[in-house]
Amino acid sequence: MSDKSAIEKIKEASEHLRGSLKESLQDEITGAIRDDDQAVVKFHGMYMQDDRDRREERAAKRLERLYSYMIRLRLPGGLLTPEQWLAVYDVAGEYGTGVIKITSRQTLQLHGILKSEIKPTIQAFQLAKLDSIATCGDINRNVLCSSHPGQSPLHAEIFSYADKISRLLMPKTKAYYEIWLDEEVLLDKKEEEDPLYQERYLPRKFKIGIAIPPNNDVDALANDIGLIAIIEDEKLKGFNIAVGGGLSSTHGNPETYPRLATVIGFVDTEEKLLKAVYEVVTIQRDFGNRSDRKRARLKYTLDTMGVEAFVKELEKRTGFSLEPAKPYTFTSRGDYYGWKQSVDGKWHYTLLVENGRITDDETQALKTALREVALTGKALFHFTCTQNVILSGVAEADKPVLDEILVRFGVKAKTEESSLIRRNAMACVAFPTCPLALAEAQRYLPSLIDKIEPLLAKYELEKEPITIRMTGCPNGCARSYAAEIGLVGTAYGKYNLQLGGDRVGERLNAIYKENIGEAEILAELEPLFAAYATNRKTGETFGDFMLRRNG
Repeated sequence: MSDKSAIEKIKEASEHLRGSLKESLQDEITGAIRDDDQAVVKFHGMYMQDDRDRREERAAKRLERLYSYMIRLRLPGGLLTPEQWLAVYDVAGEYGTGVIKITSRQTLQLHGILKSEIKPTIQAFQLAKLDSIATCGDINRNVLCSSHPGQSPLHAEIFSYADKISRLLMPKTKAYYEIWLDEEVLLDKKEEEDPLYQERYLPRKFKIGIAIPPNNDVDALANDIGLIAIIEDEKLKGFNIAVGGGLSSTHGNPETYPRLATVIGFVDTEEKLLKAVYEVVTIQRDFGNRSDRKRARLKYTLDTMGVEAFVKELEKRTGFSLEPAKPYTFTSRGDYYGWKQSVDGKWHYTLLVENGRITDDETQALKTALREVALTGKALFHFTCTQNVILSGVAEADKPVLDEILVRFGVKAKTEESSLIRRNAMACVAFPTCPLALAEAQRYLPSLIDKIEPLLAKYELEKEPITIRMTGCPNGCARSYAAEIGLVGTAYGKYNLQLGGDRVGERLNAIYKENIGEAEILAELEPLFAAYATNRKTGETFGDFMLRRNG
């Protein structure tokens, strides 16, 4: 392997992720932090960003870019108590833009936090027993799990694995506590020796998702490790393990590509599962590409080694053989909107949060409504991988109280009156804060859907739950490659139109038209909708139709 990348050298020299962050924070001349610290701070759960809408204005005035920080919480499985939601609400009101963003990885992030506000923000989160450790950077990130309480009678049992895995793969460094929470500096560095991450950490980010068939709401196969719960006779028998998923790529670089994970086997006990997950991470640590970050994800390690050699190495490290994968079926990949009852008799309400942006606007006072719900103390807050909220654990007698709040603030109307394509849409953050964005996403997709909805109505396709996803660049944060209609930003106002993905997350789409704008997107989609309405087979999805049509 050629020389290590610059980021690898920064990690190794960072003194267990301390870097010079303390010095960067004390520098009041700039809103930025030092160059090397911009890589280190990601491991603490934040990115340095700037307002790209104001770059030209500030440059013209010879002002520094308007730097700020995004902070992302660690929420295995995406669950908050009402008290914790109120804490997030208060922090969002005091720091940042005020908008609370639900990510496509089932957690929350706040944007627009100034450098001087980072410590108060993290300390406020700590009081609510929340942290941002390891939610960014070359490390295992937020662990996903199917969020719908009614998914299975065993939901709680399976859900608990998200936290177990998150804890297992946490870094040992105390840097987070020293820098942000002012805890005493660790004198005996042996206490933070890290047999998993060592001083190198991972070559690139690492993602894990746990799915409960038949719903693949976590897009399990889009993760570095996808765990698929196997339930027989109303008992959890174990998990199928899939490895090597990841959707990021780079325009014009054929050496990079989206990939769905390969199912490599089955384990039947918690001990084996945790050991297998741990050792998959160590294989990536030891064999992953540390010279070319564009080819540093586990998917490239797997393809370079070959699946057979990878499994052999895994079995060598775990000390046991994987069993053959068990049969499973995914039939859906989405949220169940409205009121639903779980097997324990409790109720939950899934509400639409368009592109995960929790704020008050002209259509609904969503942020205010969720605060009112939290103040009742009558519901837990679950966040879904499709960027929505589930209010769960609601007693039958408390439903009217919460329902009145949802109605009063327009939330119920927004959820239940929205079209199916809007309910099945996702978009990444993109402009104005993401430095990688080439095109708009979350700010633009709602208006594009406004123009797609009449086309669907024209061909009587309103009842088809077609999935549409948009990303402002090819990194795939909103999983646009795993949608029936994917839009991948190439330049401002331009996208690759990608078609033919399936509806359950087991097939990627493919480029249909490159680098086209809104008028062309609509002009391409309309005749395809017409053909689908006329020529589809019984039960055929739009993605399956496009695959058959294009061969």
